[in-house]
Amino acid sequence: MFARHRNFTRAAEELHVSQPALHTRIRKLEHRLDTSLYVKQGRLLHLTDAGERLAAFANDSRDRAAEFLGTLDALPPRPLVLIAGSGTYLYLLGDPIRRFVAKGRELQLRTGDASATLAAVREGTADIGVTALGVPPDDLECELLAQYPQTLITRTGHRLAERRTVRLKDLQDEALVVPPKDRPHRQQLERSMLDQGIRWSVAVEAEGWELLVHFVRLGIGPAVVNGSVRTTAAVRKIPVKDLPPVRYYVVTRPDRSERVSELRGMLG
Repeated sequence: MFARHRNFTRAAEELHVSQPALHTRIRKLEHRLDTSLYVKQGRLLHLTDAGERLAAFANDSRDRAAEFLGTLDALPPRPLVLIAGSGTYLYLLGDPIRRFVAKGRELQLRTGDASATLAAVREGTADIGVTALGVPPDDLECELLAQYPQTLITRTGHRLAERRTVRLKDLQDEALVVPPKDRPHRQQLERSMLDQGIRWSVAVEAEGWELLVHFVRLGIGPAVVNGSVRTTAAVRKIPVKDLPPVRYYVVTRPDRSERVSELRGMLG
């Protein structure tokens, strides 16, 4: 539970114990194993490599026990846990999730960015993840689900609205609607603009694809988004030729169960 929340207060509340008691138990566990299980970086707690491995072991042990008891009709199988970003749920996973649930399968949904998704799958706090990745990691099974071009979205009256494709140089001196500075999409866009010496400015920062599209529709400025993002008739989508496509992967651990393989097959 601590590995899932990375927070003593929330983990203690879910375990119905006091925060000091949980802290003591984690410290005793570290002492017994003679290793650190987490580190503090600023206000955030991060699992060490040993902490991630121990969390995965704990979750595997829980799952094996649940599966065995299920064979004795002593305990129903726990719901599978799927983790993905909000945009992935909105534009990629709606139909597969409906089909899985319609078959009577229980599914627990969590949201997280790419780093949170990979961490959850590694530790076993999620069974399967779907996320956009630049370079898939070697320690997990990553299967390509879909890929989309990066596109410029504009109002129909914008100077670039009638173009079939654009390049980054066409955005010289534009004021763009962009995600916050700490988001990977924003960081990649900034690096690409800097590499080509393109001047641009921020019209507004917005969290989430839907809000970016909303501001474009209001005429605040154009935006560069994943090609999977849905728009309305008032907004034009134009592929950006010199940006790499966005690739979405289904991420699982190599030792995935039959139930996880079934869900993986239904995702496409």
